[in-house]
Amino acid sequence: MVNTQVELSGVTLSNPIIPASGTFGFGYEFAELYDINMLGSFSFKGTTKEPRFGNPTPRIAECTAGMINSVGLQNPGVEKVISEELPKLSKCFHKPVIANISGFSVEEYAYCCELIDKEEQVGIIEVNVSCPNVHNGGMSFGTSPEAAAEVTRAVKKVTTKPVYIKLSPNVTDIVSIAKACEEAGADGISMINTLMGMRIDLKTKRPVIANKMGGFSGSAIFPVAVRMVYQVYDAVKIPIIGMGGVTTAEDVIELMLAGATAVQVGAANLVNPFACKDIIEDLPRVMEKYQITNLKDIIGGAHK
Repeated sequence: MVNTQVELSGVTLSNPIIPASGTFGFGYEFAELYDINMLGSFSFKGTTKEPRFGNPTPRIAECTAGMINSVGLQNPGVEKVISEELPKLSKCFHKPVIANISGFSVEEYAYCCELIDKEEQVGIIEVNVSCPNVHNGGMSFGTSPEAAAEVTRAVKKVTTKPVYIKLSPNVTDIVSIAKACEEAGADGISMINTLMGMRIDLKTKRPVIANKMGGFSGSAIFPVAVRMVYQVYDAVKIPIIGMGGVTTAEDVIELMLAGATAVQVGAANLVNPFACKDIIEDLPRVMEKYQITNLKDIIGGAHK
């Protein structure tokens, strides 16, 4: 028998597979397809202080081995998430959930995190300082060590639950930003968010996406995720949730060898709604193939 259990800051997961924020709604939509309690956890839709309609359409562009999205954090706002979405979720998901929070100011991040911290079902707060699809928010905090640290400190002051900072790959030195977050009190790092990408329609000779550019995700970015997780694992002592182009159980093992304790699956859910289920079911086979009996033993294994 293989052991797929992992632990994130005191939260035990039955396996390391976590659907990534923005690709799994608030969970109950997927609960109609399969029992989502098989997941390690999941990160719900990016939540802001005020309701957001998101960016103008079109918001999605296909590309080779991936996609570009510019949804723009469409969500009902933190108070509605607490009063409406979480009660619906609690009926079909009975494990601690990861709350993904975005903001347009340090005060907004702190406000949302303080509210969501009180919710019993929330096990970890994932603070998104890396969204490339919103102007004057998200990524502007994740591209400098000082700004990322400022958000981290503000959120840690008003929360009791583990705080993971979600980092952007659209930087020259992700290691210095991860270290700044750790020094400011972050309990963990989530990485990587989407790369910046763009498509142009040859017929109209105009950008495909109304916002011109968006977040590039999918299997094409997987090697970038592996490289960045590997670099950050060497530099920090806090756990990493790895993500970026994960589509198979083999990818999960590879990202864990690079240094991830758990692994999020994003764009694959939009192609195949059963992607996470398939990966979880295939994980024991892949572990046996590579003579892995306990997943905890391989975290950062490529560094030894």
